[in-house]
Amino acid sequence: MPLERLAELIEDGAKLAIPAEYAGVSMAMVPPLLRRGAKDLHLVCVPTAGIQADILIGAGAVATVETSALTLGEAGGAPAFNRAVKSGTIRVMDATCPAIHSGLIASQKGAPFLPMRGLIGSDILANRPDWKVIDNPFSDAPDPVVLIPAITPDVALFHAPAADRFGNVQIGRRRELATMAYASRRTIVTVERIVDGDLMATEASAAGTLPALYVDAIGVAPRGAAPCTLWGEYETDVEAMKAYARAARSPEALADYIDALAGRVPA
Repeated sequence: MPLERLAELIEDGAKLAIPAEYAGVSMAMVPPLLRRGAKDLHLVCVPTAGIQADILIGAGAVATVETSALTLGEAGGAPAFNRAVKSGTIRVMDATCPAIHSGLIASQKGAPFLPMRGLIGSDILANRPDWKVIDNPFSDAPDPVVLIPAITPDVALFHAPAADRFGNVQIGRRRELATMAYASRRTIVTVERIVDGDLMATEASAAGTLPALYVDAIGVAPRGAAPCTLWGEYETDVEAMKAYARAARSPEALADYIDALAGRVPA
């Protein structure tokens, strides 16, 4: 599908799962979402996020961020996110990496929750009333565990190197992309290219492939993860990241950056 059509499938208010910057970020979908005027999105960062989330926050498209971190990495903090947190214009659901994955895995399995221990004793529990602490019912001694409710995104969105004409998507070793797709109601993928043949045809290729059963729509977008990295294709564009970080420190400069990205003014 054309990217503009894919953007229409991500409705206002959608719970949108996006991967970490090293795992295949669909930066190609940011301009269409900006042009569509997306709003009230609930970002589920799997398990962290960076420039993609920061741009959407700076554009006023995000109401809630569920994440264990949001940063520009070597380029520093995420300016739009930091301003939004300080001003209270977004809701932050603070999490940990294992907790995000646990919630998605619970949804994947059709379970209402998944228990985990690593949060016991941390302050984060005080800010997540939706996480429940119970005693392990299989223990005779006190043994608290935390119940993480299932996270079921409306849409999983990511970028991958390739898809075939049957709708199967190459994800390599990035199994979190499969978890996102399994847990979500709908999966949208942008890819570098469409390849002939069937990625599910051999054991070697099928092992790193997300089956078309879990993919709802695909768009072709060469260098669609840039300026983020895409495994096996290209590295992070460090200078572009730094340029964004500089612009994002000023609300006025960020507004100009977003207008240029959306094609509303010359870059």
